[in-house]
Amino acid sequence: MSAEVKNRPTYEEDFYAWTQDQAKHLRAQARLRQNEPLDWNLLAEEVEDLGKSELHTCQSLTQQIIAHLLKLQYSRATDPRAGWESEIATFRIDLEQKLTPSIRQRIIRDLDRQYARARRRLKAQVSRHEPELLDHLPATCPYTFAQILSPDDWLPTPSSRDA
Repeated sequence: MSAEVKNRPTYEEDFYAWTQDQAKHLRAQARLRQNEPLDWNLLAEEVEDLGKSELHTCQSLTQQIIAHLLKLQYSRATDPRAGWESEIATFRIDLEQKLTPSIRQRIIRDLDRQYARARRRLKAQVSRHEPELLDHLPATCPYTFAQILSPDDWLPTPSSRDA
């Protein structure tokens, strides 16, 4: 087996990286086998999109977790807290199931972007009932990816801000 084949991502180990690799090789086949009845380029695009869908799902789950962590830490609301905690646990399980090594690296690398999107989600959620919450949020993500994914159910301590 060649070194190139050994170093290629496998479906089982990293679905996202595998889809991107397969799409690259399908496009190479498209250039080599133009007379075959297969639509190599469309096949490549579809396989690539399968991986992108997994990436987008993981990004969305990360943003939802961050938004809920921010509500737990910065919101004064008390009634919905148990629901937020329950949703965080569910989002973490879903994220853990879909996360691949390459998606994990990408989310960690782009955590500031995910945080900005989480803040936008949060703005839509609290703008009517607690708009002042947005004024108290940090400019950059206050959580590490390990805290976001936390298999031990880590949750932030509510902040103590003045009334």
